[in-house]
Amino acid sequence: MQRFEYKVVQVREGLIGGKMSAGKLENVLNDHAREGWQMKSMTSLDVKGRIGPGSVEGVMLTFERPVG
Repeated sequence: MQRFEYKVVQVREGLIGGKMSAGKLENVLNDHAREGWQMKSMTSLDVKGRIGPGSVEGVMLTFERPVG
């Protein structure tokens, strides 16, 4: 039976204005992939009362990799 370990990472941009940078997200994904992590899910992070359009401040990434 194969076992796995998990890691959760928050990727955020500035608190006021701006969108999540695709380049920043790509770098985080590739950095973790080099360590053997595979992304399992991505969830947007909403911030109440944020100034500017929209409410997404960043994303939460869940990674998985085999143990052993």
